[in-house]
Amino acid sequence: MLAEDSTLLREGLVRLLSEEGHEVLAAVGDAVALLREIELLRPDMVVVDIRMPPTHTDEGLRAALEIRKRWPGVGVLVLSQHIERNYAAQLLTANAERVGYLLKDRVAQVEEFLDALERIEAGGAAIDPEVVRQLVIRTTHSDPLARLTPRERSVLETLAQGHTNAAISEKLHISMSTVEKNLNMIFDKLELGHATGYNRRILAVLRYLES
Repeated sequence: MLAEDSTLLREGLVRLLSEEGHEVLAAVGDAVALLREIELLRPDMVVVDIRMPPTHTDEGLRAALEIRKRWPGVGVLVLSQHIERNYAAQLLTANAERVGYLLKDRVAQVEEFLDALERIEAGGAAIDPEVVRQLVIRTTHSDPLARLTPRERSVLETLAQGHTNAAISEKLHISMSTVEKNLNMIFDKLELGHATGYNRRILAVLRYLES
């Protein structure tokens, strides 16, 4: 299901997704219509613009947060022309599963856009690298992330974009064993030894975004 007030972009996305084998249940131009259609049709995934009528401020984001609360099984991919730091942090730190935040420029890169949808559908996250960079506020002594090496920061940043270990290995041109070693060091330095498995990955990403 799509919510985008630009008719041209909305219809373009409908055509793209349909050609890629996805069924588009509805394509609307405002948040009110989006919530109404979700109540009726219960889609697997929602792609929503942040700024929509009537005020063109945060209607899409508020709709996304409500969707996450009322229908947690529905994947949500938020599109934005610009990075809204507060909005992005609010959405992404609530729950790091089945959620994404991409800049609209990324939609023009079809493969990346489709890959983001697949990651969200699989239960992961898809966060634009530029969003991650701008969300992170680097401090000095008080920030636990300050203890990370440059390599560990790169691994964590790529993890925060929603990538698997294999994808991190490919993107950073390092071996899988190096990825795993760096992740274990990251978990230790962020004091996440009490968590296990996938929970540690989620907690590490949340700690990174909230830093």
